[in-house]
Amino acid sequence: MPKLAITSESFRQDGVIPVRHTCDGQDISPALSWHGIPIGTKSLVLIVDDPDAPDPANPKMTWVHWVLYNISPDVDGLSENAAITGVPFGILEGINDWQRTGYGGPCPPIGTHRYFHKLYAIDIVLPDLKKPTKAILEEKIQGHIIEYSELIGRYHRS
Repeated sequence: MPKLAITSESFRQDGVIPVRHTCDGQDISPALSWHGIPIGTKSLVLIVDDPDAPDPANPKMTWVHWVLYNISPDVDGLSENAAITGVPFGILEGINDWQRTGYGGPCPPIGTHRYFHKLYAIDIVLPDLKKPTKAILEEKIQGHIIEYSELIGRYHRS
């Protein structure tokens, strides 16, 4: 059985995230795909965050860019700009650090930041958590994670 893996046609692992997915471009979510969903998975969770905020030389916090949960294991990815054009039915959203739902692209104030696209396969379908924060969602999935995968992209503003 293949391991859970998340990839993007927009950028490769540890590669540069294209400007169109950032605040310097159209700020649209990248195309993401995954495979190797483990047996027993009832839903998937996607969290996109930046642990290098505000300055990679002296990080003070992890900035949350996107929070999605209750992704059906039958869904094998999200199309580019899914945050605007619509995520598949049944997917629920949490709030990011701009205090809104949806995707907020890279917009680092200084330096090259890393953006972690974290995919969790979990053994439950969560109730509607009413737009949870990343912290609340992480708390709710504790003890339910079957497998985890991440895709890291990098961005530096000109």
